[in-house]
Amino acid sequence: MKKWVFCILFGAVTCLTSCAVRQDYMIADFEGKDYGDWIVTGEAFGPGPARGTLPDQMDVSGFEGLGLVNSYYKGDDTTGTLTSPPFEIERKYINFLIGGGKYPGQTCINLLIDGKVVRTATGPNDRPGGSEELNWHAWDVAEFLSSMAQIQIVDKGTGGWGHINIDHVYQSNKKAAVVAGKTRSFRLKKKYLNFPVKNGAKKRLISLIMDEEVVREFEIELAPAEPDFWVFLDVNRFKNKRVTLRIDRYDPTRSKGFDSVYQANTFPGEENLYKEKLRPQFHFSSRRGWNNDSNGMVYYDGEYHLFYQHNPYGWAWGNMTWGHAISTDMIHWRELGDAIHPDRLGTIFSGSAVVDERNTAGFQTGDEKVIVCIYTSAGGTNPMSQGQPFTQSIAYSNDRGRTLTVYENNPVLGHVSGGNRDPKVIWHGPTNQWVMVLYLDDHIMGFYTSKDLKSWDFQSKLKCFHECPELFELPVDGDRNNKKWVLYGASGHYLIGTFDGREFKKQSEEIQFHHGNCFYASQTFSNIPKEDGRRIQIAWGRVPMPDMPFNQMMLFPVVLRLETTEEGIRMFAEPIREVEKLHDKRHQVKAEILEPGTNPLADVTGELFHIRAKFELQGAEEFGFTIRGVPVVYDVEKERLSCQENSASLRPDSGKIYLELLVDRTSIEIFGNHGRLYMPVRAILPEDDKSLAVSCKGGSIGIETLDVYELRSAWK
Repeated sequence: MKKWVFCILFGAVTCLTSCAVRQDYMIADFEGKDYGDWIVTGEAFGPGPARGTLPDQMDVSGFEGLGLVNSYYKGDDTTGTLTSPPFEIERKYINFLIGGGKYPGQTCINLLIDGKVVRTATGPNDRPGGSEELNWHAWDVAEFLSSMAQIQIVDKGTGGWGHINIDHVYQSNKKAAVVAGKTRSFRLKKKYLNFPVKNGAKKRLISLIMDEEVVREFEIELAPAEPDFWVFLDVNRFKNKRVTLRIDRYDPTRSKGFDSVYQANTFPGEENLYKEKLRPQFHFSSRRGWNNDSNGMVYYDGEYHLFYQHNPYGWAWGNMTWGHAISTDMIHWRELGDAIHPDRLGTIFSGSAVVDERNTAGFQTGDEKVIVCIYTSAGGTNPMSQGQPFTQSIAYSNDRGRTLTVYENNPVLGHVSGGNRDPKVIWHGPTNQWVMVLYLDDHIMGFYTSKDLKSWDFQSKLKCFHECPELFELPVDGDRNNKKWVLYGASGHYLIGTFDGREFKKQSEEIQFHHGNCFYASQTFSNIPKEDGRRIQIAWGRVPMPDMPFNQMMLFPVVLRLETTEEGIRMFAEPIREVEKLHDKRHQVKAEILEPGTNPLADVTGELFHIRAKFELQGAEEFGFTIRGVPVVYDVEKERLSCQENSASLRPDSGKIYLELLVDRTSIEIFGNHGRLYMPVRAILPEDDKSLAVSCKGGSIGIETLDVYELRSAWK
């Protein structure tokens, strides 16, 4: 007769065939909506088992099924206990998954017999650093066979790692496999440590330790076998130092990628860099890994600095670090490597940069003016700083941005509220002070002032946008005696108003800036020379790039200006003139009447284009371009321009429509009527279609001018 083993699941009796096969006895797997017959005290454990990661918590992994005990409910400061009904010990081992804080008696799981603790275990984390992953633990309870016992899960801890994660508690005659960490020690002799990555593999925490100090720490999807691609950790600054490389958990069957890490002065795939299938050819993208927001955009002595949000070690968001590239023309970029790394205060979220011309912070040590970066230290999002809140920090450079020193007395602005982040700092001449606009939370921007970039005073707040603020002044219609201030957030929606150095007073309602599908979190360059006078913006281009060793890009730099329109003052955007440096072969269509069924660009083929055209409205119902199979269409009656799912109003100017298009491998950026309309479009263009067409329907259209420039790659 087959022997069945019955399992207790929150007081319910359930027959599990897997338990029958293993002859294991489930105490609890926490898949229910509540804790059943378990006794709950305090708030820490919430109304029932968590479904994975809780708000503001690092990613929780390693648990079985959908649910687990996660006492991070409402953060680390809540406390409580969770105690099981009595059960009989019938197997030699009690196995369970555990993670969280390493505080004996405070963040722990206990085995109680007659109300006394006879076995206990904690999570692995008792310092800044670590991971929210659960791993197996086993108690040998052979001496307690036939005794009645209880499981008690305890959270009496507060502050960093003041929580405990538990799942899948069961009895067995077989001890669960407990996976420990592993280290490798060696001397650094090359520029890079190369790591194999497999998208979707289990994340592992890697630490680089020098002189008993963790100098780099990050999560990575290490490839257990053949990698999708390789990433690199630049260790040149530690050259000739002896270091230890540590992985938090090493399973010989799953962690072979750790054994594959090696030193070299190159990285795999470097020979094909910028030639990859989906690599944008004149938009910036990082050599390896993920990028998002443009950060710290500043001009200094002939160089444009573009810092950016960066995950150097994977295709997806994570390990937020400031990447860094420089250019003399905003077209040809040279990546310098990562500039600001996660530290005790958190990962490095978005922010800005200024040139401290007056040395107000006192950081200048030589002839070079100091570049100061102001950024968000993102607290608990970083393995190195679990439990810290979001605060604002600074770092500075005395060598033209080549190296940055993190200010030893960070943060310069403590936690204000919620997820306060993304400081944009400018110099306000009329009041002779620095101004910071900071996203506080709940669509509220706060304004702060400082004399030295180190101490900040609150001045005012305004309910308007979500995250990534930008603040600057522009002349209206080119009139330097008539200027307005512009305030906007991550989506690009903006307000026009006045600003006195302390308070922004809006003179408009929110205005939509762009009409595309990939624009987010833009910033403009500070310190552009007065003789140039342009306000130049670069936005994050949200374009997924599957099967590539990199992901996302920056949109093309645009010049912003304010113009008076029939709807009021509006912000215009046009591509920077430096795009002409990439012009190659020119195809010019002379003034003519375009009839339906004709295409004067039929002989033009290519991959990258800059197109400028002026059309005179005649009898056509619609007209436009087909770019490598993707239509860009103007509806004359509706006065609307469309590309894919994107559509926006564009009224004729004196009976004419002017269109300018930039075409790269993964995007089409459209500018209507000299920047009145801005439509950046995510579009991965087909490799097998290099055609170009201009056409009309329902009648003719006048082509006044039409120039098509094939473009060279910026990487050649």
